[in-house]
Amino acid sequence: MRPGCWRSTWLGTGMAILTLLTSSWGQATEDWQYEECKLSRSGPPATIVTIDEESPNGTVLVENMQINGRAEDPDRTISLTLLNNYDHWVILEPNKQRLYLNSTGRILDRDPPNYITTIVVQVQCTNELVGTVILHEVRVIVRDRNDNTPRFQQPRYYVAVNELTPVGTTIFTGFAGNNGATDIDDGPNGQIEYGIQYNPNDPVSNRTVSVANTLSGNIILAERLNYEERTRYLVIVQANDRAPYFTSRLTATATLTVDVLDGDDLGPMFLPCLLVNNTHDCHPVSYRVLIPEFAEPMKVNPLNVTPAIRAVDMDRNIQPPSDRPGIFYYILIGQPAAYPEYFSLNKTTAELRLLKPVSRDLYSMFTLIIKAEQDNGHPLPAYADLIIEILDLNNQAPYFQFAAYQGYVSESAPVGTTISASANLTSPLAIIALDNDIEETKDPMVTITLRDYTAIFALSPTGLSRYLRLLKPLDRETQMTYIFTMVSSDGVQMSSPVTVNILVIDANDNTPTFGDVSYTVDVFTDMQPGETVLQLSASDADEGLNGLVTYTILAGAMGDFVISNRTGRIAVAPGVSLTVGRSYALTVRASDNAPENQRRTSITTVYIEVLPPNNQSPPRFPLLSYNLEVSEAMRIGAILLNVQATDRENDPITYRITSGDSLQVFNLSARIGLLILAKPLDRETTDLYRLIITASDGHPGGMSTATVDIVVTDVNDNDPKFDLNLPRNLTVQEERANQFVGQVRATDPDAGANGQVRYRVVNLPDLFNITANGSIFTAAVLDREERSQYDLVVEAWDGAVDPRRTTLTLSLLVTDIDDNSPVFSQTNYTANVPENSPVGTVVLRLSAVDADLFSNVTYRIKTESARQLFSMNPLTGELAMLQTLDFEDLAAMGMGASYTFQVEAVTVGGVMPPGLATVTVRITDMNDFSPVFTKDVYRGLVAPNAVKGTVITRVLAEDQDPPGTPASLVRYRVDLERSPYSGSVFDVESESGNVITRVNLNEDPSVTFQLFVIAYDNGEPVKSNSTLVEITVLQPSLIPIFTQEEYSFPPVRELVPVGTAVGTILAAALNQNISYSIVGGNERGDFRVNNQSGVIGTAKPLDYESVTSYVLRVQADSLFVIQSSLRVPSKSNTAKVFIFVEDENDHPPVFSRKLYIGGVSEDTKTFTSVLKIVATDVDTGNYSAMAYRLIIPPAADGQDSFVIEKYSGVIKSAIMYRNMRRSYFKFEVIATDNYGLGLSSRADVVVSVVNALDMQVVVSNVPPNLVEENKEQLIAILERYVQDQIPGAKVIVDSIGPRRHGDGFELEDYSKSDLQVYAIDPVTNRAISRQELFKFLDGKVLDINKEFQPHLGDGARILEIRSPDIVASVKKAAQAVGYTEGALLALAIIIILCCIPAILIVMVTYKQRQAECAKTARIQMALPPGKAAPAGAPANLYEELGDNSMRGFGRQQQQLLRPSLLRPEELSMESGIDPGQEYYGQDYYNYDQGNDPPQYGSRRKLISPMYDEYGEVIMEDDGYYYSPYGSEPGRKKRVKLVVDRECESSSTGEEGATEPQRTRLPNVNSHSNINGNVYLSQNGTIVPTRRSPYPNNLKVGGSPYPNKVGGSPCRLGKQFKKLDKLAVTQEESLPINSVGGTENGTENGTGISVDGPVDINLNTRPSFGTFGSSFTGLNTFGTKVHIAKALIDRNSTGHLASDEKETTVDNHKGRQETNEPHSDHTMSDEEELWMGPWNSLHIPMTKL
Repeated sequence: MRPGCWRSTWLGTGMAILTLLTSSWGQATEDWQYEECKLSRSGPPATIVTIDEESPNGTVLVENMQINGRAEDPDRTISLTLLNNYDHWVILEPNKQRLYLNSTGRILDRDPPNYITTIVVQVQCTNELVGTVILHEVRVIVRDRNDNTPRFQQPRYYVAVNELTPVGTTIFTGFAGNNGATDIDDGPNGQIEYGIQYNPNDPVSNRTVSVANTLSGNIILAERLNYEERTRYLVIVQANDRAPYFTSRLTATATLTVDVLDGDDLGPMFLPCLLVNNTHDCHPVSYRVLIPEFAEPMKVNPLNVTPAIRAVDMDRNIQPPSDRPGIFYYILIGQPAAYPEYFSLNKTTAELRLLKPVSRDLYSMFTLIIKAEQDNGHPLPAYADLIIEILDLNNQAPYFQFAAYQGYVSESAPVGTTISASANLTSPLAIIALDNDIEETKDPMVTITLRDYTAIFALSPTGLSRYLRLLKPLDRETQMTYIFTMVSSDGVQMSSPVTVNILVIDANDNTPTFGDVSYTVDVFTDMQPGETVLQLSASDADEGLNGLVTYTILAGAMGDFVISNRTGRIAVAPGVSLTVGRSYALTVRASDNAPENQRRTSITTVYIEVLPPNNQSPPRFPLLSYNLEVSEAMRIGAILLNVQATDRENDPITYRITSGDSLQVFNLSARIGLLILAKPLDRETTDLYRLIITASDGHPGGMSTATVDIVVTDVNDNDPKFDLNLPRNLTVQEERANQFVGQVRATDPDAGANGQVRYRVVNLPDLFNITANGSIFTAAVLDREERSQYDLVVEAWDGAVDPRRTTLTLSLLVTDIDDNSPVFSQTNYTANVPENSPVGTVVLRLSAVDADLFSNVTYRIKTESARQLFSMNPLTGELAMLQTLDFEDLAAMGMGASYTFQVEAVTVGGVMPPGLATVTVRITDMNDFSPVFTKDVYRGLVAPNAVKGTVITRVLAEDQDPPGTPASLVRYRVDLERSPYSGSVFDVESESGNVITRVNLNEDPSVTFQLFVIAYDNGEPVKSNSTLVEITVLQPSLIPIFTQEEYSFPPVRELVPVGTAVGTILAAALNQNISYSIVGGNERGDFRVNNQSGVIGTAKPLDYESVTSYVLRVQADSLFVIQSSLRVPSKSNTAKVFIFVEDENDHPPVFSRKLYIGGVSEDTKTFTSVLKIVATDVDTGNYSAMAYRLIIPPAADGQDSFVIEKYSGVIKSAIMYRNMRRSYFKFEVIATDNYGLGLSSRADVVVSVVNALDMQVVVSNVPPNLVEENKEQLIAILERYVQDQIPGAKVIVDSIGPRRHGDGFELEDYSKSDLQVYAIDPVTNRAISRQELFKFLDGKVLDINKEFQPHLGDGARILEIRSPDIVASVKKAAQAVGYTEGALLALAIIIILCCIPAILIVMVTYKQRQAECAKTARIQMALPPGKAAPAGAPANLYEELGDNSMRGFGRQQQQLLRPSLLRPEELSMESGIDPGQEYYGQDYYNYDQGNDPPQYGSRRKLISPMYDEYGEVIMEDDGYYYSPYGSEPGRKKRVKLVVDRECESSSTGEEGATEPQRTRLPNVNSHSNINGNVYLSQNGTIVPTRRSPYPNNLKVGGSPYPNKVGGSPCRLGKQFKKLDKLAVTQEESLPINSVGGTENGTENGTGISVDGPVDINLNTRPSFGTFGSSFTGLNTFGTKVHIAKALIDRNSTGHLASDEKETTVDNHKGRQETNEPHSDHTMSDEEELWMGPWNSLHIPMTKL
C-alpha cells in the first residue's frame, strides 16, 4: 500500500476518535445534575451511628450526611426532609445535613419499659434540578449504659438443708430462671454474677457456703453442718452486673436463710438424762425392779420399772416426723446367765415381762445391760443398767442377832452421843436385826421399835447395823440403869422382843458434902488416946472413886487430934493428954478420889473445947445418921435397924422417936434400940421417911440424937391405867402409809421400871404401829375398798419382870379418797352388727364400776375415728350406730368389716385416769347373693369298674358376695333327699366341686345316674342353689386299655431338636379309634403326644438346668367320647410316663465379673496369692469343672509377671515388683469348662502395683479373727462407699492383724484389729491416693458402722481410719534428724565445698576446647563447592565430630523418627508402667489452644513442633506434619513420625555397637521441648501449649575432639547445660553430595546431602555414659529432638537440587552472628522440664 493511503486512513481514524470523545464529554457534562442527592461517599445509602442512652438533648447524631448538592439558598439544588421520624427523636438541620437528638422533656432510655434500642429515620432528598427523590436511611443504635442496679425478685430466700448433706453438694438453685436477680440493662451490664458478701457479724455463715457457679448462683455447702450446734445461717448473697469496668459495676444483696434440718447423726439416749458438764452426754442411767419371789407372771406383768424404761432419739427434730426412726430395745447381756429364761424385753415398747416365777434361793438379783438402738440400724446405741431384785416371800419374821444388848453411856455425854458396847466407851453398840427373807449382807429394811424411854434414846432408822443415840442428858444419881425392850417388824411379821440394858457410867459431877457447915464438940481431959471425939460424914452421890470420900485435917489440930482418912472419925492423937481450957478449931477437908484434875473437895470446921472430966456424958450413937431402904412389901414386925447407943457411965439408955413418924408406922424399942415396922408401907403414898431418934441416960444433958433416913422401895403392885378422856373413835384416810391415827395414854404409879408403861397393838400389828408415847400410825397402806372399819386393841404394860397389863379397844374408820379408776365389766367387748343396721341401733351396753364412794361414772369413745361411726350414751354406756354400713361397700373401699377402738369410763370430778376397754364391732355380711352354678346340667362318663375316688366331672358355682367373706365361700354337698341312691355311689368334694366315685363301681354299662349337687355359702343366713349332674356308665368296649401302666423311655439329650421323638405309648380298644392326650405333668408344655399314633415328642427346647426329669400322666380315650367333649378316666386308660433329661455342655463359663481388679504391693513375695478368679457354669458334672489360664503379653526376659493355679483360679505373683509403684499389668484370663476341653470365656484382669503410701488402716474394736471371717462382707461395704465417689472402684485387703499402737506402733492389741486396705481406680488402673481414700471412708464412718454390726456383732464399730505404720514412721523420722545424720550432712557439705574449685577448672578448660571445636567446624562448612578441605581437617562436619559413618547418605535415603524406643512389655500402655508420671512439671498441663489436657496416666512425650507462618501446628490426618521451611518458597516439607521397634539396642559402649546403631540419633522419646509449646503423645497426637513458637530456636553443640570416637569429654550432662550456647546459622549455602556420590561423600570436598522430604531415624535408646556411646560421632548434638530439629528446619534457599539450606553449627562462646534469629534466648529455670526416670541421670532439659 502506498504511503498516501496510510495517511488518509490514519487521519480518518483520528477524526472519528475525536468525534467520539467530544460526544462523550458533552454527555458527561449534562449528567452531573443527576448526581445530586447521591452520597458523596462510597457504600450503601444507609448511615448507621451509635449513641449512648440518656444522651442529652441536642446530641449530634450525624455530623454530615455527605449528600451531593446544596440544600440552602441561593443556588439550592436539593431539598432534605425527615420521614418516619417516630416520636420525633431526630431533628434535621438541612443546610448542614446534620442530625440531632431531640429528647426535650424525656430521656432516651434503652431499658424497659421504653425499650428504645434503635431509631430508624429516612432522610428524603429531592433533586430540585431533575425532580428525582432518593431516600437515605439513618439507623441510630442506642448503646446501653450501666444505669440499673440488679434487683432480686425476692428480698429473702429460704432453703432447708439436712445436716448430713456432704460438703460440696449444691443446696440452693433458687436463682435459676427469673427467680434470682435481674438487671434490665443490656449485654454485660445486664448479666448477673453472684457471690457471698462477707458479713463480719457472722463469719461462720460466710464460710459455711460458697457459690459454685457465679453465673447461675448455685450455692454449695462448704463446711459440714451440725444441727445440734446451729440451726440457722443467714447468708448475704450479692448480685452484681458484669460491666466491663469493675468500678462501674452495680450490686444488690439478698439474704439467703439456710435452715439446718436435723439429720440422723446421733443415737438414742435413755431417760431421764442428766447431762455431763453441759455436753450431749448423759450420766449412766440405772433402772430398778423389785419382784416378789414365786410371783406369778400374769399377776405382775408388765413389771414396774423405776423409772420407766424409755429412750428417745437425740435427733428429736427430724422432719417429716414419719422419717424419725423408732427405738428398739434389747437385753444385751446380763448376770446370772439364766436371765433369758425369766425375763423378756419388748422390742418396741420396752415393756419388761416376767416369764416364769423366780426362786430367791436360786437368784436374788439380776443385773442386766439393756441397749436401745434405732430401727434404721444407726451404729450409736445407748446402754443402761437394769437391776432386778427378787424380794423374799416374807414368810419369816425378823430376828435380832443377840437376845440381849448391854450398852454404856457416860452421864456427862452430850445429846446425840452413840451408846457404846463397852465400858471404856470405845466402840458403838450395834443393834443388828436380820430377816431370812433378805440377804444377810443387805439392809433388811425392818422397823425397830423401842418400847420405853423413847424420849431418852432413839435408834437409827436404816442400815444393817442400827445405833442408839442419846436424846437428852442423863444423871446417874437420878437413874443409873435404863432397861427396855425392842422389837423389829418387816411390815408383816414381828420379832420377839429383846432387852436392852443401858448402864449410865458415873462422872464426877458431885462434890462431897458435910452435914453441917461447922461442928462444936466438948472433950474431957480424961479421954484416952484413940478415943473418938467426933464422927464426920461427908456424902458424895458419885460412884466408885468419884464417890469415895477421903478426909484430911488441914489445920488447927496442933498434933492433938487425928482423923481417919476413910471414915472421918476424929480421935485423940496417940500419946496426947488434953489440957483443960484449951480450944481447937480444926479445918477438915473432904475430897473424892477422882483423878487430880477432876477431883472435887469441901471444907468444914470442927470446934473442940477441952473440959474437966465429969460423970454427965450423954449416950452416943455409933452414927449420927442412918440410911435405910425398905420395900413397901415388908411385913409388919420386921426389924429394920439396930440403933443401940453406948454410955460411958453405963447408965441405962432410953430410945424413942421424936419426929418423922406422925402415923406411927415405925416402932422403936425403948430399951434395946430396935427399929421395927409397925404398919404396912405404901410407896405410892410415902416413899421417904426421916426419923429423929434420941438416946437418953436420964441425966440432964444426957441425951444424944441421930437421924434415920428410910427410903421405901417400890414393888409392882399397880396396873397401867388408860386415860379414858382421849378419843377412842378414830378416823384415817386410805392410801397413806405412816399416817397419824390417834393417841392413847396410860399411867402406872409404880416407880422405876414398874411404872414405865409400854404399848403394843394386839390384833393388827401389820397394819398399825404404836410408839412409846402412845401415838398410833398406819404401818401399811389401807384400802377402804377392801376394809372400811377396824377394831384396834391396844395393850399397855409396865416394865417389871412380871409385868402387869391393861388393854383398850379403839374403833377406827377408814375414810375414802378417789384412788380407783372405773373398771369395765370386761376388758374386751366384741359385738356383731348386721350390715345395713339402721342409725341408732344399739350395738352393746357397756358397764363400768368405780369402787370409790359417791362416784359418778360416765362413758365416752376414746378413738377419734370411731366417733364418726358410733355414739356412746355417757350415762347408760349404750353404744349405738351413727351410720348405716354396707358390708360390700366397705370391702370395695378396702376399709375392712371390723372396727376396733377404745372406750373410756370417767369418774366425774375424779383425779384418777379413766378406765379403758377395747371394743371390736364386726359388720357381718347379710349374705346378699346365693351361689349360682355355671351350668344347669353337668354331664359325665364313668367306667363301670372305676375305682373309688375317680374324678368324673367338676361343678362350679360362683357367689357375688365380697371375696374373702364367709358369704362368698362356696362349698358343695350332695342333695341326699333328691338323689338318695346316687348319693351313696357318688360324692362331690366340698371345696373343689369335683364329682367323684364314692365306692368302687360295679355297675352295668349304659346306666345313667342323676346326682343333685347343692352349692351353699357360709354367710348369714346361709344361701344355697342346686344343679343336676348326669353320670353315664360307659360300655367297657369303649374304654381303651394301655399296654403298660408305666412307661420309661431312654434319657433324652437337652439339645435335641424340637419334635424329636422320645417314645411311644400304646392302648387298645375294640372297634374304636383311640385318641391320646397328656393330662398331667406337662405344665410347662415341653412335650406333646400325637393323639393318633401315641408318639411323645419334644414340643419345646429342653433345659436340663431347669428340669431334669418329667412324670407325665397320659390318657387314652375313645374318639367317640372325645367328640362328646367328655372323658372317662379309669385305671385302664391312664398311665404314667417317666422321661429323664441328659445334660450337655451348652453353657459357657460365666465370670463373676467382666473385669477383675487386684493389687500387689512392691514388697510382695513370689507366688503370693493376688486375686481369685471365679467362673461358674450352670452345667453339671465335668461340664462345670473349670480350667484357667492367663494370656499375658510377652516380656523381654521371657518371664511372666503372674501365674494362675489351673483349677482353683488363684492368681499368684511370679516376679518381684520393687520400684514399680503406680504401675499396672493388664492381661486376660480364660476359663474353659470340662477341665479345659469345653467352652471358654474371657475376662480382663488388671493388677496394680502399690505400696504403703496408697493404703489406709481401718481400726475396729473387734478381734482380727472376726474381721477375717467376715472379710468379704466388710470389703463389699467399704467398696460400695468408695464406688459412690469413683464408680467401679475396687477395694483390696492388704493385711488383717491386731491393732498396732504406741509411739513406734510396736504394741499389739489382739482385742482390736487393723484392716489395711487400698482402692484401685478402674479408669487409671492405679491406686486411689491415700488422702482420697481417707476422705471417701472417714465421712461415712457412721453409715459404715451401721452396716458392719450385722456381721461383727452389736457394738462393733470403726475406731479410726489412719495411715499405715510405715507412713507414720517415715514422717516421724523425717521430722527429727539425729546427731549422726547432722554430722554426716556437715561432712558432705565440706566435701562439696572442697570440690567446687576443681569443678570450675574443668568447666573452664572444657569451654576452651569446645570453642576450638566449633571454630574448626565453621571453617569446614565455609569452604566453597569443589574446594578441598584443608589438610588435617576432617572431611565433613560429621567427620569432625568424630563419626564418619554418616557419609554416603543420599537424598533418597529415609530415616525413621521414633517417638518411643521402649518395648511394650517394659514401658507400654498395656503394662501401665509410667515411670515419669510424677515428674511432669506444671507446664505439662498448660493447654490453651483448644486441646484437651491429657488424662491422668497419659504417656505423652515432648517433641519439637512444626508451625506455619501463623504459628499454627501443621498436621495432616495421615500423621504427617509440616516443617515451616520447605524446599521451595511457599512449600513445606512433610515429616512423618514413624515408630521403629526392630532396631533397638541397650549398648552402653561404642565398641559393642553395630554399624547401624552408630548411625542412629539419640532417643527422642524424652521430655524434650525445644520451643516449650508442643507435646507429642505416643499415639502421634501433637498438642500445643502456651509457649510462643520459636521456629529457629535450635542450638547444637560441637565436639572439641572431632576425630575421637567415643572418647569425647563432652559428657551428656554437660551437653544439656550447653544447649543455650548452640545456634543455627545461615551463613552460606554449601554443596551437598547426592546419593550417587562416593561412599565417603567427602572426596570432592562437599558435605552430606540430605534431601527432603526426610525421615530421620533416631533409633538408639539412651543409656548412662557418654553421648557417643549411643550415637557415634553425634555425641555433641544434645538430645535427639534437637538433632531432628536441626536436620529438618533448614532454610529453603540455595542452589541445591532440593533447594534446601544446610544447617550449620556455631558453638563459639563469644561469637554473635549478625543473622542469628531474634528468638534465640535462654529459658529461665522455671521453664525447665524434668526428664524423669527415662534419663538415668535425671538431668533437667532447658526448654528453648
